[in-house]
Amino acid sequence: MSDKLLWKPSCARVSALPISAFLKAAETKAGATFSSYADLHRWSVEDREGFWDLVWDFCGIVGDKGETVLADGDKMPGASFFPDATLNFAENLLKKTGSGDAIVFRGEDKIERRLSWTELHQLTSRFQQLFLSLKVKKGDRIAAMMPNMPETIAAMLAAASIGAVWSSCSPDFGEQGVLDRFGQIEPVVFIAPDGYWYNGKAIEVADKIVAVAAKLETVRKVLIVDYLGSSRDVADVIDKAVALEEALSPLVAKPVTFERLPFSHPLYILFSSGTTGIPKCIAHSAGGTLIQHVKEHRLHAGLVEGDRFFYFTTCGWMMWNWLVSGLASGATLLLYDGSPFYPDGNVLFSFADAEKMSFFGTSAKFIDSVRKAGLKPIRSHDLSTLRAISSTGSPLSPEDFRFVYDGIKKDVHLASVSGGTDIVSCFVLGVPTQPVWTGEIQGPGLGLAVDVWDDDGKPIREQKGELVCTKAFPSMPIGFWNDPGGKKYQTAYFERFDNVWCHGDFAEWTAHGGMIIHGRSDATLNPGGVRIGTAEIYNQVEQMPEILEALCIGQDFDNDVRVVLFVRLAAGVTLDEDLEKRIRAKIRTGASPRHVPAKIVAVSDIPRTKSGKITELAVRDVVHGRAIKNKEALANPEALELFKNLGKLTN
Repeated sequence: MSDKLLWKPSCARVSALPISAFLKAAETKAGATFSSYADLHRWSVEDREGFWDLVWDFCGIVGDKGETVLADGDKMPGASFFPDATLNFAENLLKKTGSGDAIVFRGEDKIERRLSWTELHQLTSRFQQLFLSLKVKKGDRIAAMMPNMPETIAAMLAAASIGAVWSSCSPDFGEQGVLDRFGQIEPVVFIAPDGYWYNGKAIEVADKIVAVAAKLETVRKVLIVDYLGSSRDVADVIDKAVALEEALSPLVAKPVTFERLPFSHPLYILFSSGTTGIPKCIAHSAGGTLIQHVKEHRLHAGLVEGDRFFYFTTCGWMMWNWLVSGLASGATLLLYDGSPFYPDGNVLFSFADAEKMSFFGTSAKFIDSVRKAGLKPIRSHDLSTLRAISSTGSPLSPEDFRFVYDGIKKDVHLASVSGGTDIVSCFVLGVPTQPVWTGEIQGPGLGLAVDVWDDDGKPIREQKGELVCTKAFPSMPIGFWNDPGGKKYQTAYFERFDNVWCHGDFAEWTAHGGMIIHGRSDATLNPGGVRIGTAEIYNQVEQMPEILEALCIGQDFDNDVRVVLFVRLAAGVTLDEDLEKRIRAKIRTGASPRHVPAKIVAVSDIPRTKSGKITELAVRDVVHGRAIKNKEALANPEALELFKNLGKLTN
C-alpha cells in the first residue's frame, strides 16, 4: 500500500455529482446525518430495504415497485428483492427518444455509424417483430456471436422487450468455445456476423457458423449480420440462415411493446471464463441487473443524461452488459470494435477526443500497454471532457495508477473496479467524492456488505484474506442454467462460509477504507504455508522496462510449494544471470523476501482469456502435467505448449 495521494475532487465537482443529491435524499429517508461515504455505505447495508427502495426512485426505474422491497433477506442464496415488482429491462433502457446520439460506433476498418434514440427504437422494433414472427416467447434463449456493434444492442433490447433471455460471445471464439457455451442453453435464434476486423485484417467466419449452426439443434433461424459486405453469401451456405437485412426489409418500425415481468425474470446468461471445465452458465435477473447497474452508473461513475459513455469490451465480457445499461441513464454509448492497438495505441484516445468522451473504461492490461509503448495521450489528445477513467479485468498496478495521472490526464477520477461475471457488476469500485490513492480501489459498492475474512471466517483489517459479501444483494445470480437443486451454484460461492458469498479474490482493506485485490485466491501462492498474492509480484517486475508481462504460479516441489515466475521479455532482451539477479532484488525490496521466485523462466507468450486475463491456473496445470479441459476459453491456447516439460522446473 502507498500513502501517495494522486487526486482529490474539488468541492464544486462533488456538489454536482448525483451521489451528493442521493446522500441528501438518504439522510431524509434515514432521519440521520451522513458525514462521509463510509456513513452512507453503513446505512446502505444496515437498511437494505430503505436503500434499494431509494435507488429505485432516485434512478427513475420504470415499472411497478410493489409493496415489499426484500423478503427472506437473511438467506443467501434465497433472499428475494422486490418480489411483487414488475418491470421490463428494455423499457428502462429506451426511456429516451429524439434525434440525439444514442449510439456512436467505430470499427477498426474506419467505419463510423451513428444511431439516434429514435433510430435505436426503430431498429429494436424491427428486431422485435422479427423475433415474434419466429415464435420467440418469454424464457426462450437468443444467442449471439457478435462484434460490439449497434445491431447487437438492438437485438438484445428486442429480446428483453419480450422476456427472452440473451446470451452473447465475441466472433473470435473458436467453434468449440461457442458450442461449450450456447450448446448448454439451447437457443432458438442464433445471430452471427459475416466476419469482423482485427489488427488490420478482415476475418471471415462463415465456416465456423456453418459448423456451430449444424450442432445447435434447437435453433430455428440463423441471422447473418452484415459487416464485411458478404452477409447474403454467408447466409446462402448455412441451413436455416437469412441475411439480417433481408429478414428486416419487410418490417416497418412501430412503437416497441414491452412486457412487464417479475423482477427476478431471467435477462442474461453469462459464462465463466475459467479453464477448469466447461463454462458455468450464470443466469442474471432483469431487475437485479438493472437496479445494480443504474446504481453503479449514477452514484459511482457519476453518469448523467447526455454523457458520452465508453468501455473497451467485446460481447464475450460482462463489461459489455454493464456498458449497455448506460442507456438507462440517458448516456450516449460509444462502441469500438477491433484491436485497441491498430494502427497504434492512440486509436481509443482519438475516439475519446473526437467524440468528447465523458467516461473512458478499459482493462488494466491496456493502460499498462499504453505506458510501456511510451505513449502520452496527455500531450497528443484533447481529453478536456473526460471526467473518469475506469480500469478492470485484473488489478491495476501502482505504476499504472501513477501513469494515468502523468500520461493521460491530471484532473480525472481514476476508478479501478473489481467484481465479475458472477454478479455482472462490482463489489468494490470508484467513489467519485473520495480521493484516489496509489494502488487502491476506492471503496465497497453501496448496498453491498463487502468484507475481508481470514481462514476462520473472522473479519480482518489491513491484512490479506478472502473477499466476502455477508448479506444478499439484488445482482446475485438467480442460479446456474441446468443446475437442478442449485448444487453447482451453492458450491461455487457458499461452500467456504455458510450463508456468506465467498468471491474467490485475495483482498486487503487499506487504512483509507479502500481495497487492494491481490489476485484470485485459487491462484494464491503458498510457499512455506504463507499466502502470497500474485499481483504483488507483477506490480514489481512489470515496472522493469526489460519485462513486457509476467505470470506467476506455485509449483509443487520437494513437499512444499515454490514460486515460479515466467516473464515475457522486451525485444532484444535476454534472461541472463544479471537480469535474474535484478528481478529478484526488485521483488525482495518492493514486496518481501517471501515473494522472491525460486525459478525465473523466459517465455515468448503468456496465455490469456478472451477478455485479456492471464490464466495462472491453466499454466499451473500444464506445469504439473494435468489436462486443460477448456482451452477454448483462451485467446491464444497455443501458448500453453511453451510451459510443457520445462527442464528448468525439474530440479
